[in-house]
Amino acid sequence: MSDVLIQTLIFLSAAVIAVPLSKRLGLGSVLGYLIAGIVIGPTLGLVGEEAEHIQHIAEIGVVMMLFLVGLELKPMKLWGLRYTLLGLGGLQVVLTTVAIFAIAKAFQLQTEMALAVGLVLSLSSTAIILQTLSEKGLIKTHGGQSTFSVLLFQDIAVIPMLSILPLLALPELMGQVDHTQHSNNLLNEFPAWGKALATIAVVSFIVLASQYFSRPVFRYLAKTNLREMFTAFALLLVIGVSVLMTLIGLSPALGSFLAGVVLANNEYRHELESNIEPFKGLLLGLFFITVGAGVNFDILGNAFVQIMSLTLGLIAVKVCILLFLGKLFNLKGADQWLFSLGLAQAGEFGFVLLSFCTSNAILPTDIADKLLLIIALSMLLTPLLFIIFDAFISPRMSATSQRDDDVIDEHDGSIIIAGHGRFGQMVNRLLLACDHHPTVIDLDVHAIEQFSKVGFKTYFGDASRSELLEAAGIENCKLLVIAIDNRQRALNMVSNIRQQYPNLNIVARAFDKRHAFELYEAGATEIIRETFDSSIRAAKSSLELLGMDETLSQRVTEFYFDKDRQDAYELAQLYDSSLPRFGNKPMIVKTMALQAETRAQVKHMIQAYRANED
Repeated sequence: MSDVLIQTLIFLSAAVIAVPLSKRLGLGSVLGYLIAGIVIGPTLGLVGEEAEHIQHIAEIGVVMMLFLVGLELKPMKLWGLRYTLLGLGGLQVVLTTVAIFAIAKAFQLQTEMALAVGLVLSLSSTAIILQTLSEKGLIKTHGGQSTFSVLLFQDIAVIPMLSILPLLALPELMGQVDHTQHSNNLLNEFPAWGKALATIAVVSFIVLASQYFSRPVFRYLAKTNLREMFTAFALLLVIGVSVLMTLIGLSPALGSFLAGVVLANNEYRHELESNIEPFKGLLLGLFFITVGAGVNFDILGNAFVQIMSLTLGLIAVKVCILLFLGKLFNLKGADQWLFSLGLAQAGEFGFVLLSFCTSNAILPTDIADKLLLIIALSMLLTPLLFIIFDAFISPRMSATSQRDDDVIDEHDGSIIIAGHGRFGQMVNRLLLACDHHPTVIDLDVHAIEQFSKVGFKTYFGDASRSELLEAAGIENCKLLVIAIDNRQRALNMVSNIRQQYPNLNIVARAFDKRHAFELYEAGATEIIRETFDSSIRAAKSSLELLGMDETLSQRVTEFYFDKDRQDAYELAQLYDSSLPRFGNKPMIVKTMALQAETRAQVKHMIQAYRANED
């Protein structure tokens, strides 16, 4: 046990170095975890059995993630997703299984083996995809929601897969089964039909216990007012379900997901989420590390061309099927590619199913080892697929286009607002109050429908397209407000529009100071940092609560507001986008000097005010 803890500590230490570096390079945290595993695993000789010990701990992260996913899925929400859940998700699993089954048969695999391979490789990585979509803010796009529906169906589909697979057992492989490795499985001696019935019985027990047993316990714990007891019970619930599923040879992640769905309507679910979230993040990262460490370079080196060809072939087959399904279900543009590239890999449940296949005499060990490598490599390539999407597909296509652009009515085009979210709405309302009538363009179909109900005329379309801006009357435009919530698209818009219309006034929304510098560099006339004003107001209230006079706090915050805006303009003159964030030494020196100057001036202002009071 101590060796496993030391190895886990080393893995996490490697992640502390690799993950921030990976995020800083724009590769995402998942790829950072995977790279850390690849580097540290072979270095310490942690492949095979040693890596499996750590992976058993790390798999609890996947278990917790699926429990939290289940908590978000109320029955009504599941009913609302039924079209994509059953249609899109069901077709993806069936078509992918059939395609891979046919390819496996072409490689002379027996029918039972080929079907098992198809089922194993039809699944995708819930852990990697949800983590990446959340980091990139793509989970609420139509492509992201379709991806989520398919992942949800896949997670549910594992239940019947675990029931079907024992029926594919091959008598000639019975001698290869290592029964000692699975001695904890209470169903080892059961016939296939008995295992299927036991699966249904245990799943039913988890559902009923979660529904009727947990609520009285939560109520009892709530009366104690001991937060740590909630944490203890939350962990007990998740780990208890996992152990129960493991004892009968089922996926622990699946049991926790079902428990989460059942508890989705529970009044204590938010408390559960807050208690489990920190453990989930840490253990999920550790799981990604073990995937990287699980790459067996001995097998890979001996059959490199074969395994890489099969991995790339798997991704290509799944992308083709997903592109077809995306088109069939009216996904367009970048949504279709996000959906197709995001789900193109095999998933972490593949590891579970492969172990299940070898322990039930369905696949021989040599084939299972190669499939294990294919799954791990496809997961390793997933962040690179998202990089391709971000670099080449997203900038060229509308990420949420589900219909043709609206035909914009004849307008004077004096004011155009691109983006009508929480930022653009406020700008539009104030302009309307002052009897200005902007032309508003947005990409969110559902938001546009809601705005129309309350009297806001908003047009659907991608405001970064020059032909749409021309239709909106940009040639006669006096003011363009860029209020979209995609920093790169906003930057591209400012740069392109400034080249075509050098005299146009452009007010742009900035996410932070660095984005403000980039927008200045691109040619924006006025940049508004989206949280700057509200942060200043929060600081003003904080000063007053700390005892500062209201008049003085008003003067200080007004001075700081003006000074910071002036400083930002000066720093923008030194900004160089080709340099890394902390590689521009003149800018760093200037920043420190301006901050010291601000502190000195504020201190002098406070002293002068109080001296006059005395």
